Amino acid sequence: MLYSAYSTLANSMAPWQALAKRMATPLLAPQDEYPWLRQFGATLETWSHLQLSHRRPSYGISEVLCGDEQIPVVEEVCFSRPFGNLLHFRKLQPDPSNPRVLLVAPLSGHFATLLRDTVKTLLQDHDVYITDWNNARDIPLSEGDFGLDDYIEYMIDFIAWLGPGVHVVAVCQPCVAALASVAIMAEDDHIAQPRSLTLMAGPVDCRINPTEVNKLATTKPITWFEQNLISHVPWNYSGAMRRVYPGFLQLFAFMSMNPERHKEQFLNLRDHLAQGRIKEANTIEDFYLEYFAVNDLPAAFYLETVSKVFQTYDLPKGELTYRGRLVNPGAIRRTALMTVEGERDDVCAVGQTVAAQDLCTSVRPAYRDHLVQTGVGHYGVFSGRKWNQQIYPRVRQLIYSRAA
Repeated sequence: MLYSAYSTLANSMAPWQALAKRMATPLLAPQDEYPWLRQFGATLETWSHLQLSHRRPSYGISEVLCGDEQIPVVEEVCFSRPFGNLLHFRKLQPDPSNPRVLLVAPLSGHFATLLRDTVKTLLQDHDVYITDWNNARDIPLSEGDFGLDDYIEYMIDFIAWLGPGVHVVAVCQPCVAALASVAIMAEDDHIAQPRSLTLMAGPVDCRINPTEVNKLATTKPITWFEQNLISHVPWNYSGAMRRVYPGFLQLFAFMSMNPERHKEQFLNLRDHLAQGRIKEANTIEDFYLEYFAVNDLPAAFYLETVSKVFQTYDLPKGELTYRGRLVNPGAIRRTALMTVEGERDDVCAVGQTVAAQDLCTSVRPAYRDHLVQTGVGHYGVFSGRKWNQQIYPRVRQLIYSRAA
């Protein structure tokens, strides 16, 4: 019912917003005689952007600067599964010395393109692959369900496909699954267990310095989340009747954490358009084009993540299982471990990610590193100036120290 109501509202608003955008274009043309017309056009243009998309945006990475040379880049799906693909950013002039890196993207309401800046930076010195998750509302029921165990299995399969010598970088939510997959591979003495594992701003132990996000997850029993937040995909989509946690609900939850900030940004967008500051307006538009692209989560994966990661803390308590097997991070010996946290992170607080260091008891001191980056919040850990100038050099150093 909830999803159908949202879909009906969004579909009814779409033609009006399209009309507003068409009307805004001539009104925003430079003119001095009637400034109020430009202001009106700016308001229409801003309103036209207040709509969600359910398709993955383009990564838009066609080339990368390697040293002093721009190298063309093409995207290739090299391993396809129903709920997600292994996507390769292949450089047309590859450098064999570049280590292979698997970037593990969150499955948390947005598409993997949220890590576009992370990919661009890593591409300078690495051969980069990413977990490109599909929208659950487009996956037919015949493909079965997808839970936390399936996520870990996908991780193991992707790493195994890449083969020996790969390095894994996990961002935010998938840090628990990434650590679990590497632990399983280590315990099995898998030939492809990664050379290094970097966990960035991930909820390894949410008991430490709980944020508002963490507290929210513990205010209700898991049955409440299932009864109030899980919906069936409407009949007009490929995944009709699949149970999902809708991406639009996750987006609204994120926006409710900082409503004044988002209101201010849209007022700034209107003012920039009205005053002809196109570059500033485009920056805001580009951010919300990505931010408003939402990805539905399979219900089983969402509920198991809330329960096991945010409510019962299975991994740090030594109780997380995979296909009935107890996950033992202490089995990891040959994989170097780096943890990265943001000083101002209000999603995954300082202390929650570094907890992985205590769980991986068999990793030698020389194979460990930890960084708390000052002056950044959650997104600043993996995008922006400080990611590029201060965090990435440390990540690169760890990877290259274990590349041979």
